[in-house]
Amino acid sequence: MSLSNVFGIAGSAMNAQTVRLNTTASNLANAESVSSSVDETYRARKPVFALKAADLEAPFAQNDVVQAQGVEVLGIVESEAPLRQEYNPNHPMADEEGYVYYPNVNVVEEMADMISASRSFQINAEIMNTAKQMVQRTLSLGQ
Repeated sequence: MSLSNVFGIAGSAMNAQTVRLNTTASNLANAESVSSSVDETYRARKPVFALKAADLEAPFAQNDVVQAQGVEVLGIVESEAPLRQEYNPNHPMADEEGYVYYPNVNVVEEMADMISASRSFQINAEIMNTAKQMVQRTLSLGQ
């Protein structure tokens, strides 16, 4: 792997963590939204990541080792966890049976996910900075 590949790999990881932070922010923003219908209730969303496959002809590629060139976002899926249902017949959004529906967002889990994504983003930014410094030092060797 050349040093220039580090920028692409770290950049793709930063992009993935940005998507993760945005979905987490959306989940937290809608955590207490109320609906009168199961179909209209917000559902927690999670991004799906996958490795970007590397060129199999690349140096150091081996048949039994998966070579990757970063991460890609395949999509965003909705959680299948059950919605929170609360009996509150006096609520203006209550259905005909007196129930209101809340999203299946676990705020504690989302906060932990946000901290993890933020830290992953910071680490990849540090990796890019370190790679930049290495390239600059390499270029200064010729002077």
